[in-house]
Amino acid sequence: MSYDADTQTTPPERTARGFAAMTKDRQREIAKRGGQAAHERGTAHEFSGAEAREAGRKGGQAVSRNREYMSKIGREGARKSAIVRRKVKTPPAEAVAQETNATKSQEPTT
Repeated sequence: MSYDADTQTTPPERTARGFAAMTKDRQREIAKRGGQAAHERGTAHEFSGAEAREAGRKGGQAVSRNREYMSKIGREGARKSAIVRRKVKTPPAEAVAQETNATKSQEPTT
Protein backbone atom coordinates (compact mmCIF):
# COMPACT_ATOMS: atom_id res chain seq x y z
CA MET A 1 0.00 0.00 0.00
CA SER A 2 1.44 3.38 -0.93
CA TYR A 3 0.75 6.84 0.42
CA ASP A 4 -1.89 8.71 -1.56
CA ALA A 5 -2.10 12.46 -0.93
CA ASP A 6 -5.64 12.62 -2.38
CA THR A 7 -7.15 10.12 0.02
CA GLN A 8 -4.78 11.06 2.84
CA THR A 9 -4.14 7.49 3.85
CA THR A 10 -1.01 6.85 5.83
CA PRO A 11 1.45 4.15 4.94
CA PRO A 12 1.25 1.00 7.04
CA GLU A 13 3.41 0.79 10.15
CA ARG A 14 6.77 -0.79 9.47
CA THR A 15 8.02 -3.44 11.82
CA ALA A 16 11.67 -4.19 12.36
CA ARG A 17 12.92 -7.22 10.48
CA GLY A 18 16.16 -9.17 10.43
CA PHE A 19 19.04 -7.71 12.44
CA ALA A 20 17.00 -4.64 13.32
CA ALA A 21 14.50 -6.80 15.20
CA MET A 22 17.22 -8.48 17.29
CA THR A 23 18.73 -7.38 20.56
CA LYS A 24 22.25 -5.96 20.42
CA ASP A 25 23.57 -9.06 22.20
CA ARG A 26 21.97 -11.37 19.62
CA GLN A 27 23.41 -9.28 16.75
CA ARG A 28 26.85 -9.43 18.36
CA GLU A 29 26.63 -13.21 18.77
CA ILE A 30 25.73 -13.75 15.10
CA ALA A 31 28.49 -11.40 13.95
CA LYS A 32 30.98 -13.21 16.20
CA ARG A 33 30.07 -16.56 14.66
CA GLY A 34 30.50 -15.12 11.18
CA GLY A 35 33.93 -13.78 12.03
CA GLN A 36 35.01 -17.08 13.55
CA ALA A 37 33.79 -19.00 10.49
CA ALA A 38 35.67 -16.68 8.14
CA HIS A 39 38.88 -17.21 10.10
CA GLU A 40 38.38 -20.98 10.08
CA ARG A 41 37.90 -20.93 6.28
CA GLY A 42 40.86 -18.64 5.87
CA THR A 43 38.83 -15.96 4.08
CA ALA A 44 38.93 -13.35 6.85
CA HIS A 45 40.95 -10.23 6.09
CA GLU A 46 43.69 -9.46 8.56
CA PHE A 47 45.18 -5.99 8.42
CA SER A 48 48.92 -5.70 8.01
CA GLY A 49 50.73 -3.06 10.01
CA ALA A 50 50.95 -0.85 6.91
CA GLU A 51 47.21 -1.16 6.21
CA ALA A 52 46.37 -0.35 9.81
CA ARG A 53 48.63 2.73 9.78
CA GLU A 54 47.03 3.94 6.53
CA ALA A 55 43.52 3.44 7.92
CA GLY A 56 44.45 5.31 11.10
CA ARG A 57 45.98 8.15 9.11
CA LYS A 58 42.86 8.50 6.96
CA GLY A 59 40.62 8.41 10.01
CA GLY A 60 42.71 11.06 11.72
CA GLN A 61 42.52 13.30 8.67
CA ALA A 62 38.75 12.92 8.49
CA VAL A 63 38.28 13.74 12.17
CA SER A 64 40.66 16.69 12.12
CA ARG A 65 38.60 18.43 9.45
CA ASN A 66 35.96 19.10 12.11
CA ARG A 67 37.60 21.99 13.96
CA GLU A 68 34.83 22.27 16.54
CA TYR A 69 35.22 18.61 17.50
CA MET A 70 39.02 18.88 17.65
CA SER A 71 38.68 21.89 19.93
CA LYS A 72 36.27 19.98 22.17
CA ILE A 73 38.53 16.94 22.56
CA GLY A 74 41.54 19.21 23.16
CA ARG A 75 39.74 20.93 26.02
CA GLU A 76 38.68 17.57 27.45
CA GLY A 77 42.24 16.26 27.30
CA ALA A 78 43.58 19.34 29.03
CA ARG A 79 40.94 19.04 31.76
CA LYS A 80 41.78 15.37 32.39
CA SER A 81 45.49 16.15 32.40
CA ALA A 82 44.93 18.82 35.03
CA ILE A 83 42.98 16.36 37.17
CA VAL A 84 45.83 13.85 37.01
CA ARG A 85 48.37 16.53 37.91
CA ARG A 86 46.30 17.52 40.93
CA LYS A 87 46.23 13.90 42.14
CA VAL A 88 50.04 13.77 42.22
CA LYS A 89 50.86 15.19 45.62
CA THR A 90 53.60 17.78 45.50
CA PRO A 91 55.16 18.63 48.84
CA PRO A 92 54.30 22.08 50.19
CA ALA A 93 57.05 24.68 49.96
CA GLU A 94 57.57 24.64 53.74
CA ALA A 95 58.32 20.92 53.75
CA VAL A 96 60.83 21.32 50.93
CA ALA A 97 62.53 24.19 52.78
CA GLN A 98 62.73 22.19 56.02
CA GLU A 99 64.15 19.18 54.18
CA THR A 100 66.75 21.38 52.49
CA ASN A 101 67.77 22.91 55.83
CA ALA A 102 68.00 19.47 57.49
CA THR A 103 70.23 18.20 54.68
CA LYS A 104 72.52 21.22 54.98
CA SER A 105 72.95 20.76 58.72
CA GLN A 106 74.00 17.12 58.25
CA GLU A 107 76.71 17.96 55.73
CA PRO A 108 80.20 18.34 57.16
CA THR A 109 81.57 21.85 56.96
CA THR A 110 84.96 22.39 55.41
